[in-house]
Amino acid sequence: MIKKISLLFIILLLLSTPVYAATPTPESLELSVNLIWVMLGAFLVFFMHAGFAMVESGFTRSKNTLNILMKNFLTISVAAILFFLVGYGIMFGSSSGSIIGSDGFLLSGVSEIDFFVFQAMFVATCATIISGAVAERIKLGSYILIVAAMTTIIYPVVGHWVWQGDGWLTAIGFSDFAGSTVVHLTGAVGAFVVVLILGPRIGKYKGKKVNVIQGHNLPLGALGVFILWLGWFGFNGGSTLAADPSLVPYVIGTTLLSTSAALVSSSLYTKIRFKKVDASLSMNGVLGGLVGITAGAAEISLGGSIIVGLISGVVLVEGIRFLDTKLRIDDPVGAIAVHGICGIWGTLAIGLFSVNTGLFYGNGISQLGIQAIGVLAVIAWVAITTGGFAYVMNKFSPIRVSEEEEISGLDFAEHGSSAYNFKESLLEGTDNNSSSGLAERLNNNITIGETSNQSS
Repeated sequence: MIKKISLLFIILLLLSTPVYAATPTPESLELSVNLIWVMLGAFLVFFMHAGFAMVESGFTRSKNTLNILMKNFLTISVAAILFFLVGYGIMFGSSSGSIIGSDGFLLSGVSEIDFFVFQAMFVATCATIISGAVAERIKLGSYILIVAAMTTIIYPVVGHWVWQGDGWLTAIGFSDFAGSTVVHLTGAVGAFVVVLILGPRIGKYKGKKVNVIQGHNLPLGALGVFILWLGWFGFNGGSTLAADPSLVPYVIGTTLLSTSAALVSSSLYTKIRFKKVDASLSMNGVLGGLVGITAGAAEISLGGSIIVGLISGVVLVEGIRFLDTKLRIDDPVGAIAVHGICGIWGTLAIGLFSVNTGLFYGNGISQLGIQAIGVLAVIAWVAITTGGFAYVMNKFSPIRVSEEEEISGLDFAEHGSSAYNFKESLLEGTDNNSSSGLAERLNNNITIGETSNQSS
């Protein structure tokens, strides 16, 4: 028996001879490091969707929280699948007339799966911008159809124009490093036209009066802003597509400085403008600074990024007020101003502050003109396609929930549940008659006050 066991042991040793990997080369190590960096960027951009969910739910009423969370989960899931099936091919496939990709569908013939994953996070980011602007009044099914249109054709066409080497905007010299226009302006224009069709929330406007509808949890919104700030280092830094030891720190440095400057300027500006530092506008100022530097993060100097951020913060505050009080566009989280107005500013800022082509570096106004052409072209394309799609949908079946559903909250109307359980916990062990009024107000959170210095 001992001999048999010994023989079996020897056979197992012989069969278990280890196979050693080939000796790594400098080239293989470089490829591995670059892959890790791009994947890390993708993970951070994915994490940004937690930030979007927190900002959107915190800046809106408690009765719609579950609906907002589900929209964010569905957005990234639907976007990833549709981008795999169709969107990636349209965006990065062989160019047809410098307008649209014509192959690469289902990643056919595509070997760089890491690049697909990274870009899939971007397309979901563009689509989720719409979620915040249309919050509290759109049907979930209608929203998902809009996301489908955005991720299969509308956004990929813009991306092809700018980020595909044969795209027509690339050919004329348009520059957008990480997506102030491609991602943010595209999402904001889509949000703007859908909001026009939807109309404002009940109680938002009454005659000439503009009412503020308070968000139910600003600390949650603040945490979301911090998460977005963190994720943006992957958004901009990962857009280098390589762990370049000189470019990556530079891009992250301009991102940090622009964002910090935007927070400072939005806070100071609200203090001067309204005599108080407005917290919600200041938090949106952070996002405005992030969007503002996204286009030029790789070609604007560190000092220039501070100027871009300072202007972004002020532009953001006035942009929200202009949309809210002048155009009467009801955007609960300020997404249109953050991603649209600051996206335009960030794109144009390249024509002024780029160390390679900017006006302030002695290069004339040609780059500024090219940037303006790109902005106008994207606005026209997205407004026509998204607006037309939403308009036709609304004609067949209203994309807005009923008045009763809006008042009761989309959590129950769309999901038959609720994110919070205020009433039961508050009434436990107390007199029902004395507590029911408070519990009802907490459940519905519909208190509306006259606006002063807050964003809607």
